[in-house]
Amino acid sequence: MALVFVVFGVIGGLSSSAQAQNQVWVQIEAHPNLTTAEQRVRAYSQLVENVNGFRATTGLYAVALGPYDPDTGRLVLQQLLGQGLIPRDSFLEDGDLYATQFFPVAASALEEAPETPAETATETPVEEVAAPVVLDETPQEARQSEAQLTREERDQLQIALQWFGFYTGGIDGAFGPGTRGSMQAYQTDRGMEPTGILTTRQRAQLLDEYQGELSALGMRNVLDQRAGIQMDLPMAMVRFDSYNFPFAQYEEVNDSGVRVMLISQPGDRATLFGLYEIMQTLDIVPLEGARERGSDRFTLTGQSATLRSHTEARLVGGAVKGFTLIWEPSADAQMERVLPMMQSSFAAVDGTLDPAAVPEGLDESIDMVSGLTVRRPDIVRTGFFLDSQGTVLTTTEVAGQCGQILIDNAYEATVSYRDDALGIAVLTPSQALAPLGFAQLAADPARLRADIAVAGYPFGGALSSASTSFGSLAELSGVNGEDTVQRLSVNTADTEAGGPVLDLSGNVIGMVLPGVVGDRTLPSDVTLALRADQLIGELQAAGVSVTLAQPTGVLNRENVSREAQDMTVRVSCWN
Repeated sequence: MALVFVVFGVIGGLSSSAQAQNQVWVQIEAHPNLTTAEQRVRAYSQLVENVNGFRATTGLYAVALGPYDPDTGRLVLQQLLGQGLIPRDSFLEDGDLYATQFFPVAASALEEAPETPAETATETPVEEVAAPVVLDETPQEARQSEAQLTREERDQLQIALQWFGFYTGGIDGAFGPGTRGSMQAYQTDRGMEPTGILTTRQRAQLLDEYQGELSALGMRNVLDQRAGIQMDLPMAMVRFDSYNFPFAQYEEVNDSGVRVMLISQPGDRATLFGLYEIMQTLDIVPLEGARERGSDRFTLTGQSATLRSHTEARLVGGAVKGFTLIWEPSADAQMERVLPMMQSSFAAVDGTLDPAAVPEGLDESIDMVSGLTVRRPDIVRTGFFLDSQGTVLTTTEVAGQCGQILIDNAYEATVSYRDDALGIAVLTPSQALAPLGFAQLAADPARLRADIAVAGYPFGGALSSASTSFGSLAELSGVNGEDTVQRLSVNTADTEAGGPVLDLSGNVIGMVLPGVVGDRTLPSDVTLALRADQLIGELQAAGVSVTLAQPTGVLNRENVSREAQDMTVRVSCWN
């Protein structure tokens, strides 16, 4: 291995000039090129105070904190190491090797200390000694030193390369073509000779950069015993704020634009599904994004011009546990690295948040859930499933100026057919659904004065499931004699328009229409509904698949309500 010798001056009998000035620096990193050093020094400046960048006489670029008097410097070093905010090999430096300052721009920290007598005194003659400096390895030497690495050390190199986006393969410790290609890409990006084999020095630089990134994020394993959750969190970006059932809330620090909420509540599948719906009504979950719900877990992603979020929750031993990560677009690159670490480290331990865990004096309004703002739709109406894939029939009121149409506040849908004369819209969900039930349309008109049931979402759609009202069939025509419409003696709300009308066999005999005819509002006990026997032909002609009713026996009201609820959905329009 080649060696070269550089001469350093040692001042006999005197301390260095920085020591004479009674100041020290906490050196946390050093890099061979200015580009990397500038990136690192700016990252640290978001995390800690008094960050400086210097070009050293050795040719390296140093990131250092200070200046401090020696006692303060030792205390700062100890505190930051204890908090995990700086690398473990950080040390105190007297600053003699710092030649010029490149950060902050136009700063001159090296010249700020007052001149002392020691600086103007005649220096003792310098004794010259030779200190060895190792030149970088040849590719053959690098391969030989690489062969001495342990499996864990090889894994760490792959993890670091993966962190910076150079490596996309699995962490297996095998340096195959994928790993070699990522090493070459790293070398090219850092201005090194692209050999595809990292030298000892390059490996050290890569790992130092990786540890520096982790330090800038403050990734630390946190055990929240009240929530019963343990996971890695970016504690340089968030801090614990409060418990507000079912969330443990970690708010942003240092203007990071990042927040975390741990989710913890006792419950079962119904609790999980309820949370799935509630989360999608919150401002912190933007409308655009993927939604996925399984039998025992769900994932929600959301993105807008100003906000991003990722939520996941699962059933764990009689409890719902999970987390939400919220960030601003400026933190996209950092969160792309943070999120996988949070996911892989997530662990549910004993304990759940108490429903009484609410901050004192919390002002909880109808537009708030656990202190979080609820997003309200522009229009809420009712619809019902026409088939086993989740096709929905509803009123055209939700097919107008809607930026987004959601089924049950969860599943995005598009209008695949509409008939403005009849006032119907057919919605196709963006993903195939598996409804518990769907409509069987009666091909014959219902009997006058027969008992009927109407399912829908009254109270502005505030209820989590459809409710059922019972009444009777008053007329087989509309108020103006329309043969496509029937009149019901039952009270319905505006938000129940689009809901199914069932006979006591559980078959659908119509769809509820809005409670306005022209510019007149109908009496509260009168509801108009399209007739299913007139509707079937229109839907079939439009290519919409329908299932015709078969003769069945009469059901009791409880069973009719269950049939109605299984097919009925909330339809909402969002802008």
